[in-house]
Amino acid sequence: QVQAMESGGGLVQPGGSLRLSCSVSGLDSVVYAVGWSRQAPGKEREIIACKDIDGGGYLHYSVRGRFTISRDNAKNAAYLEMNALKPEDTAMYYCAPSEFQECHSHNWFREVSYHSWGQGTQVTVSE
Repeated sequence: QVQAMESGGGLVQPGGSLRLSCSVSGLDSVVYAVGWSRQAPGKEREIIACKDIDGGGYLHYSVRGRFTISRDNAKNAAYLEMNALKPEDTAMYYCAPSEFQECHSHNWFREVSYHSWGQGTQVTVSE
């Protein structure tokens, strides 16, 4: 069974930074892309980032220039570095391995491209 586990969330002031971690288990190899999504109360899930095995990837326009994604294949781990955080970034953040090795321009932002999301880690941006 494929499982993802997120950690690193917390309360941070506007303009601050956080680094989220994602650990994946249940897959026999690391040849998969990794996605990050978030869901704010009362809103739909929003897929904000995808990182493929070759180092390429995509970022949602709302986080581009502030968030970066990386991965450590030896550890089956991925990371979301979040800088210049805004109150509107407040949400539960999730990660999941992709069904694909690469992040494709036509479907990286679709939920169908990913295995099950983890339990999530809460990020709250507030004074």
